[in-house]
Amino acid sequence: MADTPRLKDDCFALPEGTHWTPVSEALAHLKAHMRCVVEVEVLPVAAASKRVLAEAVAARRANPPHANAAVDGYGFAFAALGAGPHALPLVEGRAAAGAPFEGAVPAGQAVRVLTGASLPAGVDTVIMQEDVRVEGGVLHFAAGLKAGANCRAMGEDMMAGAEALPAGTRLGPQELGLLVALGVAEVPVYKRLRVGVLSTGDELRQPGEAATAHQIYDANRPMLLALLADWGFEPVDLGVAPDNRAAVVAALEGAAARCDALLTSGGASAGDEDHMSAALAAGGQLNLWRIAIKPGRPLALAMWQGLPVFGLPGNPVAAFTTALVFARPALGALQGMGWQVPQPVPLPAAFEKRKKAGRREYLRARRRADGAVEVFASEGSGRISGLAWANGFVELPDEAMDVKVGDLIQYTPFSAYR
Repeated sequence: MADTPRLKDDCFALPEGTHWTPVSEALAHLKAHMRCVVEVEVLPVAAASKRVLAEAVAARRANPPHANAAVDGYGFAFAALGAGPHALPLVEGRAAAGAPFEGAVPAGQAVRVLTGASLPAGVDTVIMQEDVRVEGGVLHFAAGLKAGANCRAMGEDMMAGAEALPAGTRLGPQELGLLVALGVAEVPVYKRLRVGVLSTGDELRQPGEAATAHQIYDANRPMLLALLADWGFEPVDLGVAPDNRAAVVAALEGAAARCDALLTSGGASAGDEDHMSAALAAGGQLNLWRIAIKPGRPLALAMWQGLPVFGLPGNPVAAFTTALVFARPALGALQGMGWQVPQPVPLPAAFEKRKKAGRREYLRARRRADGAVEVFASEGSGRISGLAWANGFVELPDEAMDVKVGDLIQYTPFSAYR
């Protein structure tokens, strides 16, 4: 952990005099101050799923490496064809994927070729087997075929030495397949960002434990841990810190020793039992951001011994929303993938709403089979069932807005935050 680069300044400090910070300004501030904090390692391509490329990767070979047939059929030199109909003697043998034809095909003759086979010397055009007739070792077909038909040129996808993927690319199944096809066996990737998740509060209970009426189950921690794993980070479960200053400080110390970033929920406001904010203010650098957002608003962003701390609201709906909107792009930048935010999709509204000016709102929403978007029946931030019901957000701007059925609204699926 001693070798891990840290964020050295108070990157979360907002300009003095800021009262209610618009979402766009908060995101711009984070974007300007986040940088990669993890080291690089080299992994086999097969073990690099969800990792982020630390350097651009070039193709080791062309794809395809040789000109080859795109169909099962027969190959020949197009220039040797007459006006048609055509009759070409077949040479002995065939070309198959992994079993090339030895020798060259004389002009005016044809050879049997199978899909994926390297084109033999003397072949530049292939006709599909469904379009021919073979009698007595002679291939018959009508005129009209174009030169180069049904052939893939060497390197038509990518030539050797070309950049296959740029630095900062998060490797998914498609990217892994491309790299292997291009002959790449190992890739330089950033180590997975270790992100701790810490809940606070004496009222919290764990699944399976008995809970009285004044106690609640800790929904935030498993939710945030699952989000981090889904995003490709290494989640670190730091458990629950009770409402005790010494216990909170000990938890922060442990996080600094084990993690590259920390998500906390609860205790980050300014109440009597908000020991997290008090501990961060006393032993680190604390910035209480009042974000013009619904749900969410209070967001504590702090530095503790070089460890960036994202103090999310205790309410699960607000914690989920602020994690996607603020923590996701910031953590991505710390991981080395640059600043990435999803682009909303304009879709017709299946609801009506009159919105006041002053805050950006994120409504739990679901895209219907007909393409229209409906929103959860209640905007109450305590209705966590709305998160399970929804598959995305409707984002309403800071300004006042009167939404009617059929109006285009901005919809972002939860999957876009991955």
